[in-house]
Amino acid sequence: MTRITGAAMTLALLLSGTAASAQTADDHVYTSNLMTRWGKAVTPDNAWRSYPRPQMKRDRWQNLNGLWDYAIAPRAAAQPARMDGQILVPFPVESKLSRVARKVAPGDRIWYRRSFTVPADWRGQHVMLNFGAVDYAATVLVNGAVVGSHKGGYDTFGFDITDYLKPGQNELTVEVTDPTSKGNQPRGKQIADPSGIWYTAVSGIWQTVWLEPVPENHIADVRATPDIDRGVLDVDVATNEGTDGTTAVRLTASDHGKVIAQTIIRANRHATLKIPNAHLWTPEHPYLYDLKAELVTVKSPYADQHKAYDARFTAGEQRDYAHATVVGAPSDTVDSYFAMRKISIGPGKLAGQPVMLLNNKPYFENGTLDQGWWPDGLYTPPSEEAMKSDIVFLKKAGFNMLRKHIKIEPARYYYDADHLGMLIWQDLPSAGSDSEDQFVTGTSKGQAVFSSDDMDEIQNELAHMIGDLDDFPSIVLWVINNEGWGQYNSAMLARYAKGMDPSRLIDADTGWLDVAPGVSDVFDIHTYEDVPHTPAYHSKRALVLGEYGGVGYPISGHLWREDQTWSYQVAKTPQDYLARLRRKMDEVVRQAKEDGLSASVYTQTTDVEGEINGLLTYDRAQSKAPPEDIAKIAAPLWQGGN
Repeated sequence: MTRITGAAMTLALLLSGTAASAQTADDHVYTSNLMTRWGKAVTPDNAWRSYPRPQMKRDRWQNLNGLWDYAIAPRAAAQPARMDGQILVPFPVESKLSRVARKVAPGDRIWYRRSFTVPADWRGQHVMLNFGAVDYAATVLVNGAVVGSHKGGYDTFGFDITDYLKPGQNELTVEVTDPTSKGNQPRGKQIADPSGIWYTAVSGIWQTVWLEPVPENHIADVRATPDIDRGVLDVDVATNEGTDGTTAVRLTASDHGKVIAQTIIRANRHATLKIPNAHLWTPEHPYLYDLKAELVTVKSPYADQHKAYDARFTAGEQRDYAHATVVGAPSDTVDSYFAMRKISIGPGKLAGQPVMLLNNKPYFENGTLDQGWWPDGLYTPPSEEAMKSDIVFLKKAGFNMLRKHIKIEPARYYYDADHLGMLIWQDLPSAGSDSEDQFVTGTSKGQAVFSSDDMDEIQNELAHMIGDLDDFPSIVLWVINNEGWGQYNSAMLARYAKGMDPSRLIDADTGWLDVAPGVSDVFDIHTYEDVPHTPAYHSKRALVLGEYGGVGYPISGHLWREDQTWSYQVAKTPQDYLARLRRKMDEVVRQAKEDGLSASVYTQTTDVEGEINGLLTYDRAQSKAPPEDIAKIAAPLWQGGN
């Protein structure tokens, strides 16, 4: 780990507001002097204010982001009597914006502490404590009592803390441990000693923490899946506990304020809403509908209990509840939205070579590899505006897709992609320690072996990723394995993902060892040659370049480190940069026209730490080429009806 020194050390200590005695040069993380314009504007009062779960939004909630007390101590030690200082949540401990910028070793434990008061008008409701994401293992206490624990660095989770509350101020404590690259858990590109394509480790709370009031029995999940061929929206609403025959869900679909479909179903049942004359969602026209789910009490349609028993999970039960009488006001209401769109594989112009289809038509997906890292917040963008700006830039540059590379973003990211019109390939964050025995190389013929416990962790992360994100229409493909990093039993994992979400495509292995041809919907190669290679013909899979490009161009004053940069190629001038970019993208156009290529992923959206092959500098202050010029190079992809 490179140590921070001199003036930079002084600046970091001033930013942290932490006593110098609590920190030493040995545990500081190198943070560079680079900051984004959004990061410079971050304060404890404005740090991530948006409601964090836009696909299941409630009106009442309390944001717990801001300054918390924190300490880093040996894992085996008891809670410190004195905390080290303050940290700005939701920025990870290692980041500059957290005001801490300290290293967390595998043998450490992070302690977080703050107080909160439950609003008086929440009386009579249950109180949920929710976390957007904590990396990696968290134990949560309220007023000294453990309310729950969670493992997984990317998942949303929450606990009902009602029974642990007291009048007035309450104390919230969160303990976090994180093995980073010494563990086998999914961790993406985090590593203890960053360099090249591996980046600074991230630990602790890194997404919004919030409270919200709910009834004892409340809506826990809303899953909406469009079917444009049938002209319907399939909806599953789950509650947090079992219900009786008088508990139902009222679903209302609206088009810009006008109700277009409504039904009542028994709680924890499947529903289908007809969507007449649907406007289809595309990147060019990202048309969205509103969906409201209300938990209501109804008069049971069945006076006879035996008839109610026989009717369970039948079309008759659906009809009976659709006409049931609602009694009183809804006990719980969540607002959501959906899009009518379809992603599939089908015939293209080249006979025998399938292509990717959007809404049953061939549609070339022109994307970038998007790491989602920030010089000031690391995993956590400085703000939603900052996060959204990357998508806005890519749209201007002619891209309609991005591959979210072995990282899962806050839910607001996918909300923005839905509204702006950006297709997303979502990677499962790669697993495996920094040892070599779990990293399959390009010449390997077999896959890695993990323990049952480690496989449980990886499969749990996959299930949570799909469960958390399956309502966002911008996501069109799940990527399971990246270049053999922690790759095991690829075909099984691909089937698992397809079983959970048959409405999307699966890329079982992006690059390197392709071992799931019967399950994966695409054949995916990585090619960083000056002129990209062409994927081999496949009669049952679409052809994609999962990674290509990698043209670097260092811009002084916007580098993580002026003396350490890395890229696949290095351009010497802006003209050279654009010429190299054009040479690569022209070949993509040729492959799309002549070889049936369906999609391409250019490396990459931004520079990341020492990696300088971004279209944008790491601080997002400069584009290496005008976005309009990049868009012109890609324009032939859609000319001639391709």
